[in-house]
Amino acid sequence: MKYINLITEPTADYELLDSGEGKKLERYGQYVLARPDPGALWKKNLSEEEWKKADAEFIRKGEKGEWKSKSKLPDSWTINFGNLKLLIKPTSFKHTGLFPEQEANWRWMKSLIKKSNKQIKVLNLFAYTGGATLACAQAGAEVVHLDGSKKAIDWAKENAELSGMADKPIRWILDDALVFLKREVKRGNKYDAIIMDPPAFGHGPKDEIWKIEEDFLKFFELCQEVLSEKPLFFLINGYASGYSPIAYQNNLEILVKKYGGSIEIGELAIQESSSGRLLPAGIFARWQA
Repeated sequence: MKYINLITEPTADYELLDSGEGKKLERYGQYVLARPDPGALWKKNLSEEEWKKADAEFIRKGEKGEWKSKSKLPDSWTINFGNLKLLIKPTSFKHTGLFPEQEANWRWMKSLIKKSNKQIKVLNLFAYTGGATLACAQAGAEVVHLDGSKKAIDWAKENAELSGMADKPIRWILDDALVFLKREVKRGNKYDAIIMDPPAFGHGPKDEIWKIEEDFLKFFELCQEVLSEKPLFFLINGYASGYSPIAYQNNLEILVKKYGGSIEIGELAIQESSSGRLLPAGIFARWQA
C-alpha cells in the first residue's frame, strides 16, 4: 500500500484563490464564488476587500441556502477543465457541479484505460454530473453512469454534449445503486472497473434510504460480484462520510488477495493559487491490477 496526496493545481479556468475561516474563494472561468467549507480551519490570506469582489456568495439557511449575487451572475456557464467542457451551475446546496479535486483520479483512470489491450467496461456509481464518466469514455471505455438524481443525470448529459461526447458508449441509469447492483448480479453482467463516491446519507429515486454505516459492506460485496475475471481498477472516494482512507483500503485488500495488483490511499486536496496552501477536499482509496 502507498500513501499519497492527490493535489489539484490552478488551471486557466479553475483556481482556488483563498480559503479560511470556514470558507473558500474560487474562480470558475470568469466568475468568482465564495462558499462555505468547514475544513478551512485557519485564517484567510487575502484581504476582506478581495473576498468582497466575489461575484456571488453562498449564504446558508438551514439545510439549504441561497447565492447572494453581487453582479449579474448567469444561471450557468461553461468552463474547460480536465480536458473536458463542463457546465457550472451554483445550486441551493452550495455545489457548483464540479469537484475539481477529482481531476487527478480522472487522469489515473484514463491512463489505465488507454494502456489496456482490451475494451474496458466501467461502472460509475453515485456518478453525479459525470466528470469521471466522461474521462473514462474519452479514454475509450464503455461506461454505465448511475445516479439516484434525474437532475444530476440530465446535467451529466449536458456535459457530454458540451464535451462533444454525446455519441460515446455511455448508458445513463436513474436508479438506486443497491437495487441496480442486485439486478446486475442476477443478470450476470460484469465490469472491468468500478468507481464509487458513496455519500454518508442519501436517497434513491424512489426514496430508498442510503446510510453508509449500514449499507457500505453489502454494497461492496455486490460490487465484487459484478467484477470481471481480470478487472483493471477500483476507485472509492469519500467526501463527507467521516471515515479514514484506511477503512476503504481494508476493503480493497480483498482485491489484492484475489487479483494481485496494488493499492494507493490518501487525501484529495486543492492548492491555493495565492499561497500554495492546500485545502483538504476528501479521501480516496484505489486499486489497480
